[in-house]
Amino acid sequence: MAKLKLRGKDLIAIGFPQNKAISIAMESMLAHYKRETKERVLVLLKEVLANPEKFMGDGVFGKTVEALLSDKKKEAQKLNATRAPHTIFGENGIADVAKEQLYTALKLPIAHSGALMPDGHSGYGLPIGGVLATENAVIPYGVGVDIGCRMCLSVYDISPSYLEGSKDKYVNILRNHTKFGGREIHDNLNDHEVLDRDEFNTIPFVKKLKDKAYKQLGSSGGGNHFVEFGVVDVPANDEVFNLPEGRYVGVLSHSGSRGLGANIAKHYTNLAMKQTPLPQEARHLAWLDLNTHDGQEYWLAMNLAGDYASACHHDIHKRIAKALGTRPLTTVENHHNFAWKEVVEGKELIVHRKGATPAQKNVLGIIPGSMTAPGYIVKGKGNDLSLNSASHGAGRAFSRTKAKQSFTKSELKTVLNDHGVTLLGAGLDEAPMAYKNIEQVMAQQTELVDVVGTFMPKIVRMDKE
Repeated sequence: MAKLKLRGKDLIAIGFPQNKAISIAMESMLAHYKRETKERVLVLLKEVLANPEKFMGDGVFGKTVEALLSDKKKEAQKLNATRAPHTIFGENGIADVAKEQLYTALKLPIAHSGALMPDGHSGYGLPIGGVLATENAVIPYGVGVDIGCRMCLSVYDISPSYLEGSKDKYVNILRNHTKFGGREIHDNLNDHEVLDRDEFNTIPFVKKLKDKAYKQLGSSGGGNHFVEFGVVDVPANDEVFNLPEGRYVGVLSHSGSRGLGANIAKHYTNLAMKQTPLPQEARHLAWLDLNTHDGQEYWLAMNLAGDYASACHHDIHKRIAKALGTRPLTTVENHHNFAWKEVVEGKELIVHRKGATPAQKNVLGIIPGSMTAPGYIVKGKGNDLSLNSASHGAGRAFSRTKAKQSFTKSELKTVLNDHGVTLLGAGLDEAPMAYKNIEQVMAQQTELVDVVGTFMPKIVRMDKE
């Protein structure tokens, strides 16, 4: 069947107003009804025109309805002259460019309050380590490209001595049961209930991403993502962590929502930049109003991507547990690059945490260092000044490009040997020297979290082995 031939004058002829509703309707029809006849499509559009409220929130016709009901020209948004209230933790260790990014975000007309964590460094939109509370609006680049990126730690009742005495076994488990980057997929793919979610059927853009999401389930991204064996130290029994004092083998993974999240971030960022154009210095902070079709659609897609990221970690840890032949004693999981609906000063707001993690009272999390530095198992203190947040790691001291220029493979090898770490994969951009001192970062957030245990990496797998 020939491709649908639909023109603006066809829509005008059936009663469409001569505004943006025409272009939106034509784009939607060509995307979803391109093999239908023009007559059939016009019948559908007449129905939408006659009863637009019936199609509010519809995956195909929702945006057309919004355009029909509101013919407001999108004018460039102006930034406020003053910043919303904020607190910066570890300010002296954060580059000015990252602080300036937060200051710009705090001038958005939707900004309520913000914070910057001690691992802060520059990013797109919000800085990494940035926290921003907004009123009824979500910023796709305030969430980040790798939606729902997270840490997951499984703790096993295995003596850490086995990591050295049976090193080959643990190296092979990582080589055989983890996959990284854009090309590696598991030979035996697993199903997961997240793949049955309605969003894969009701959101047309997301529907196109399902096949790739299925193939990438249980895999990790490139860059700073990893799966590693290490030693978990619990100095004393904590009533929240609830693991007896002792030393254990742990599996720690760091990864996100893979291609699913990246595509969602790109698509809705482009929509946001069209709908809320901003001055050049703030263009990546464009937002979606949660009262709009696109805002609601992004919110659903973002939550789907976050749950998918969690499913990937669970699949990774399930595969490793099976290879170990035992079950974990406990698991700790937390995520960043996300937005939550939370009550701040008695009002429900959208709290963005880009490279920052939730740290509400007694909420557990894991804050990693580098591959030769400890990670910290923590519980939150619920500090209002940080918007109940903490850092998501040590944070970069060198950009990827600068790290490649500054360090050599020989230096990396020496550092790894000095710390007794076996590395599978990774480039110089992930050298431990490229990261801030995690102990200093932790010292700068004692108001935010209590430490209940540590994780020291011993066998690390990353991309590019």
